[in-house]
Amino acid sequence: MEGMTSTKFNVGGVLLDRPFKIRRLGHFGFNCTNFDACVKFYTELLGFSIADPIHFGARIEDEKIRNSLEHTTGYFTRHGTDHHSFVLFPKPLMDYMGGRSKRPDVTINQITWQVGSLQEVTGAEDWLREMENPIRRSGRDTPGSNWHVYPFDPDEHINELYYGIEQIGWDGRSKPNAFRKRGFHAKPDLPQISEYDEIELAKAEGTDINEGYRFEHGLEGKYDVAGILLPRPFKVVRIGPVRLFVQDMEQALSFYRDRLGMRVTEEVTWNGHRCVFLRVNTEHHSMALYPMALRAELGLSPHTTCLSFGVQMGDYKQLRNAISFLGENKVEIMTLPAELFPGIDYSAFAIDPDGHAIQLYYYMEQVGWDGRPRPASERRPVSDPWPEALEPMSDTFGGEPFLGPLG
Repeated sequence: MEGMTSTKFNVGGVLLDRPFKIRRLGHFGFNCTNFDACVKFYTELLGFSIADPIHFGARIEDEKIRNSLEHTTGYFTRHGTDHHSFVLFPKPLMDYMGGRSKRPDVTINQITWQVGSLQEVTGAEDWLREMENPIRRSGRDTPGSNWHVYPFDPDEHINELYYGIEQIGWDGRSKPNAFRKRGFHAKPDLPQISEYDEIELAKAEGTDINEGYRFEHGLEGKYDVAGILLPRPFKVVRIGPVRLFVQDMEQALSFYRDRLGMRVTEEVTWNGHRCVFLRVNTEHHSMALYPMALRAELGLSPHTTCLSFGVQMGDYKQLRNAISFLGENKVEIMTLPAELFPGIDYSAFAIDPDGHAIQLYYYMEQVGWDGRPRPASERRPVSDPWPEALEPMSDTFGGEPFLGPLG
C-alpha cells in the first residue's frame, strides 16, 4: 500500500503500522454563506447547542475589510458532552482568512478524528510530515482544548487528528476564557500537565471556573421524546458518517486507508460508479467516497464536495418524527437510492439553507471481530411507504451509546 513501511510503532503496548489509531469521528463542520439561516437550522431545528462563539473580528487588521464582512463570528456546537461535534463558520470570513482550500466547492470546514492519546497526535504529525503529506498546522486550540494536527487530503479537505476535547457537564458551561492561554501553535513537548492540574492552576490564579459560556436556546420543551420533554420530537445521538465526492478515487482511498488507517468495509458499484465505504471502529462506515461525476447525477448541489453529513436519531420513531418536524418547518426533505448507503436502511436527507444534505437515520450496521459486514442479501430492504414500526436486527441499538441525559 502507498505510504506504508515495514516499520511497526508501539502504540500503548500494541504494534501498529502507524503511530496512531483513529477511534471515532469526533467533529465536523461547514463554512456557510447563508450564515444566519444555517445557524437557525442547526440549532433551533436540529438541536445542536452552541458551546462557544469564536470572534475573529479582532484578527482582521484592515478595518475596511472587517466592516465589509457581514459575519465575523463562528460557532462551536454540540449534541452531547464533547465541547463541539459540529462547527459552523461564515464562508466569506474563512475565505478571507485563508489557510484552507482555494476550491470554491470545498465548503467542509474540517473532518475531525479522535485518537487515543497526545502521544499519538505528536507521533501522527511526525509520521505524516515524513510522508510529505501537506499539513495546515498543529498544536492546541481554545476553545475546545483539544490537541491536534491538521493534514489535508488529496481533494484539499482539512482533516484533524485530535486528543482530549473539553467536556461540558450538567450546567452546560464551557471553560472560562482564562483557560485559553493554554493554547499551542506548534507540536507540544511531552509530557504536558493534566487537565486537573490546569484547573488547579487557574483556581490558584483567581479564575472563577463557573463563568464559562452557557447556551440559552429559549425554546419550550413540549415534545415527549422517550419520556423527556424536548423542544423537538427527536434527539441527535451520534454524528457521521461523512460522505465525500472525490476527484480521484485511488488517491482519496490511499489517503484515508493507507495514511489515516481506515479499513475498507465494502465497495458498491452503482450505475457504473465505484463507491467505497471505510470504518474506524465497529460501525459499517464513518467515511464514504464517491466519484465526483455522481454529484450531478444525484441532483445534489454543485457548490459542495460533501454528498452528506450524517446525524443519527435515538430510534426509528424519532427518525420518522424528525422528518415530519423538519418538513413542517419548510425544510426540503429528499431521498436517495438506498444502494448508495449500505449498512443503513431507512434514512432521508434534510437540505440546509446552503444546500448541504444532512442524512437523518436511526441504525448503523456493526462489524465484529472478523471484519466482515452483513451480506447484502441479509440486509433489511427499505419499503415504501415506511412501516409504523420495525422488527429488530441483531445489531439494532449497537455501537457507541449516547452518554448523559437527552436534554
